Amino acid sequence: MIDWTRVDELRDEVGEDAFDEVLDLFLEEVDEVMERLGDAPDPACLPADLHFVRGSALNLGLKEFCAICQGLEHRLAQDQPVDLGLLLDCYAESKATLMAGRSADTKVA
Repeated sequence: MIDWTRVDELRDEVGEDAFDEVLDLFLEEVDEVMERLGDAPDPACLPADLHFVRGSALNLGLKEFCAICQGLEHRLAQDQPVDLGLLLDCYAESKATLMAGRSADTKVA
C-alpha cells in the first residue's frame, strides 16, 4: 500500500521537476540494495540495508514495505531468522504501483 498523500506532500515540497529526480534517485539507490538482498545478502550489512531502504521508502509513502522492513529489523535485533522473500515481492509491487502513479501524473490530494 502506498500513502499517496505522502507522495503528494513530497511532490509539493520539492516541486514537480525535482520530484521526478528524487523518485529516480530513490529507485536507483533502493534498487541497488534490493538487488543485493535478493542475490546475496550480507548478514553483517543486513540491519543497515534494511534501515536504509525503510527510511528511503518511508519518505515516499511505501507504508507496507516500511512495515515489512521494520518487522525484519525487529527479528534481526532478536537474533531470529528472516526471510527476505516477502520484502522483495512487496518492493516489486510497490515500485510498479508507484511508477504507474507517476505515469498517470495525477495528484491525489
